[in-house]
Amino acid sequence: MAPPVRYCVPGERLCSTEEATAGSGTYTRHGFIFSSLAGCLEKRSEDSGLPVVSVVRDAESQLLPDVGAMVTCKVCSINSRFAKVHILYVGSTPLKSTFRGTIRREDIRATEKDKVEVYKSFRPGDIVLAKVISLGDAQSNYLLSTAENELGVVVARSEAGVQMVPISWCEMQCPQTHTKDFRKVARVQPQFLQT
Repeated sequence: MAPPVRYCVPGERLCSTEEATAGSGTYTRHGFIFSSLAGCLEKRSEDSGLPVVSVVRDAESQLLPDVGAMVTCKVCSINSRFAKVHILYVGSTPLKSTFRGTIRREDIRATEKDKVEVYKSFRPGDIVLAKVISLGDAQSNYLLSTAENELGVVVARSEAGVQMVPISWCEMQCPQTHTKDFRKVARVQPQFLQT
């Protein structure tokens, strides 16, 4: 049976320098080995005598949205002041868990900000390309912006359940029923198109 995995945090005292040698993710101070990372403790026996103690992180660490990052998100709900979204991708990397984001009315378009109406820009279920403008804290969400031509709705479904086609920067049309809906349409750059 394998020994239980021991997790450690930065600054945690692991053992004496007489018992082992410091490996990666550790440092020595005053005759002791301390962890410099949060991760799993790993002890490897070396031919020279003392085992090597190191701290390794989970290989698939969570990617976090950062200011200026392009994110792909799904609209969950809208009201007259903002749209609530779940962030699904950072760049082209899918996230293990979703993060909440908010697109405020004034961050939807770069021009005529006072004339923007959220319900004419997004609908629940839309897939939106946005940019992170501010990090959230424990109580709030990431603040996102679609105030560039390349940002906005990239995938939307009509009431008939059919994927809509963009016909201008502010409208999408259902190819089945030919009904038009207002959206803040993204002008998708060729490098983001998958064939």
